[in-house]
Amino acid sequence: MSTEDQSEDSAGAHFLRHCTAPDGVFDELRGADGSLRQPWRRLIERLGPFHRDEYERRTEQAQRLLYDHGVAHEVHPDASHYPRPWELDGLPLPIPAVEWREVNEGVAQRARLLNFVAADLYGSQSLIRDGLLPPELVFGHPGFLRQCHGQNPPEGHWIHLYAADIARGPDGRWSILADRTEAPSGAGYALENRIVTSRVLAEVVHDCQVERLAAFFLSLRETLRRVARRRRDNPRIALLTPGPGSATYFEDAYLARYLEFTLVEGADLAVRDGKVQIKTLGGLMPVDVVLHRIDDADCDPLELHGGSKFGVAGLLDVARRGHVTVANTLGSGMVEAPALSAYLPQICRKILAQDLKISTAKTYWCGDRTACDHVLNNLDSLVIKPAFRRGRVESILGRLDGPLLQEELADAIRARPSLFVGQERVPCSSAPSWVGGELRPAHLSLRTYAAATAEGYHVMPGGLMRISFQPYMQENSLAWGEGSKDCWVLAEGPVHQVSLLPRAGASIELRRSGVELPSRVAENLFWLGRHVERAESAARLLRTVVTRLTSESASAEIPELPVLVRGLAEQGQIEPGFAIEGIRTPLPSLEKMLPVAVFDTNEPRSLRRILTTMHTTASKVRDRLSIDGWRILHRIDQSFQPPANRSIALAEVHAMLNHVILDLSAFSGLVADSMTRTHGWRFLEIGRRIERASQTLNMVSNTLLNATENESAILDALLEVADSRMTYRSRYLANLNTPAVLDLLLTDETNPRAVAFQLVALAEHVENLPRDRSQPQRGASEKLAMSCLNTIRMATVRRLVQADYNGYRTTLERLLMRLTFKLPQLSNAIVHKYLMHTGPARQLSEIRAEAKHL
Repeated sequence: MSTEDQSEDSAGAHFLRHCTAPDGVFDELRGADGSLRQPWRRLIERLGPFHRDEYERRTEQAQRLLYDHGVAHEVHPDASHYPRPWELDGLPLPIPAVEWREVNEGVAQRARLLNFVAADLYGSQSLIRDGLLPPELVFGHPGFLRQCHGQNPPEGHWIHLYAADIARGPDGRWSILADRTEAPSGAGYALENRIVTSRVLAEVVHDCQVERLAAFFLSLRETLRRVARRRRDNPRIALLTPGPGSATYFEDAYLARYLEFTLVEGADLAVRDGKVQIKTLGGLMPVDVVLHRIDDADCDPLELHGGSKFGVAGLLDVARRGHVTVANTLGSGMVEAPALSAYLPQICRKILAQDLKISTAKTYWCGDRTACDHVLNNLDSLVIKPAFRRGRVESILGRLDGPLLQEELADAIRARPSLFVGQERVPCSSAPSWVGGELRPAHLSLRTYAAATAEGYHVMPGGLMRISFQPYMQENSLAWGEGSKDCWVLAEGPVHQVSLLPRAGASIELRRSGVELPSRVAENLFWLGRHVERAESAARLLRTVVTRLTSESASAEIPELPVLVRGLAEQGQIEPGFAIEGIRTPLPSLEKMLPVAVFDTNEPRSLRRILTTMHTTASKVRDRLSIDGWRILHRIDQSFQPPANRSIALAEVHAMLNHVILDLSAFSGLVADSMTRTHGWRFLEIGRRIERASQTLNMVSNTLLNATENESAILDALLEVADSRMTYRSRYLANLNTPAVLDLLLTDETNPRAVAFQLVALAEHVENLPRDRSQPQRGASEKLAMSCLNTIRMATVRRLVQADYNGYRTTLERLLMRLTFKLPQLSNAIVHKYLMHTGPARQLSEIRAEAKHL
């Protein structure tokens, strides 16, 4: 039996046998005679025995890896919506190298052509003079930014990163459905898909000789380094993101880490002395290249969109003067307009003396009268789209059924024809995809990428493949489709290893400083530390209460319960009225209420909300956290959820609290053992120490201000909440004594849980923050840190436990109040000195006035 026959009879082929493509579309799996196509034979041979259970296992493994990596897509950038988990089909689409050459050459040609168009329209505008483009299309385009005219980007690259949405039609030929030239997204997801698929099918990837993606990203990084105006050996490249609320923030942080760029938001940058600079703890540091992930018009609120909250005032002027390189060059987004596609074939023949190597889906711009008539006469067979793409929202007016809807659309086109295009529908090809526990044929479209190089454009061998069960995917936005696939380009020979690691032996200046930390990042690390400690304190107190509620003891036999409930009320975990009523509240009510309160997302101080805030803050500095650190925090956020369709018992809550505390302890251990002692670590630690000291002070205040005859049960509970029971027993055995407990939790500088320990650490951290050492006097934050430490060191434990005739510990209260008052002052002093953005604040009007004189 031949190899071909063996592959047709294999278990894998049998598994795929009933997965047939719909009529009228290209079948990626099988040829016209029904036999498996050669790349699928090659894939199935390497997969070996392949059956339903094996495929299910591989798919679950892929989704688990995506879950562990925290891969998600924010479809609705709104606080009320959780990011949608990224769906990856574990079965890739194999494409032979000989077929990929057509894509490689066509996409590179398209990128080169659009780069010329952008340069011409913002330069000599010969395309308009020669009649190749209607002037009303260009000047009526809202994305044509006249302020961008006259730029001269290095090497003539207007488009450093290009993306094309392509699909195979029924004849098996590729067509370009849409162009992306402004800030193409999705490359990071394509990379993550490849990483996950390679781990799930590691041996298969090597045996099939799959082309690697690293070479593409290396080309992109080298190009951005090469186009830097200065310091080309090691330029500072900033990736400008809209921030955590954007749909692409995961990808922005992911690419920044992978490419070793600095992730920044608009507020992190400032224009000073004719340069773009990052605001850092050590002052302003110049930026050589800005890779922007926001719309062109939002990049500069001074010259472009004045209402933008994402850009940098003055960025365009600095780029125009050649002091910074912006990629893609501002204004290049206009050439991704669907209306332009109608004129690209003739432009390509005129400029490149070639036909388009990959045709565009036939497009008709309604601003042309003849084309408009054609569109109006064929509304039922065309996809109607906006002529000019605006922002991130892809509006597909699509194929409308019914005469009434078509007539309404026709009226809109007649009223403003230049705003619409009609595009012939391309039924996308089909390949097997795993859905609902079975293989089904799904339609495919591919977004592939091209990076500018000194020789031309380097096309990614593969890309982001989206799947859908609708045949027409005229717009391949990230929010579109039901899932994704990895696309494998199968090389004809051995694939060479490519790495983004720098060449060994390169000469660099040794450094250990951390003053280049952006002030926004320092602020987020500070608050991450506070939220981590706040979550742990709440979880430990809740666990202590739940442990007692689920014990064999009756409520009357739990003397420490009222003070613990008071602590929960003080933290905001339960209603204050519950604590006021104290033990008189029926315990069954507390047992029923507590599981609900723990997961109450409407209560800003519930544990669930604290964990949500912690995760959100961590996502803002994801590129600054270790991979393991991020996975821990992401796992906490994802796993601490109540059951969807039933109530949750206290015993289940107890188990979940155990896991939260364990994971938070693991994160703290990573911070202690693996985080470099830079200023980023210091701000994280400062936040933790302030919060831990505050939580301990509050807990002592709620439990020990009122002296009782027998405080043993309260002291034991307090030690449990403070995670100091083992230390106490190693010193004092089973004898519980109030002075000893207060010493351990307040004044013991050797106990990592004591207030004194936190204040010693705070004084050291504040002392080592950046400051002007030439000044003879210390700043407010240093003085407050020293004052707090001196206050606790001057305390006498024996006096703290003394009570007045009413049984109230007045001396202890004064100490607690003094420190409780000073710690927020210390926090505010640190925030005002270091976490307000560095550099003198200037109003936009001042910047505009200065620009008039430049």
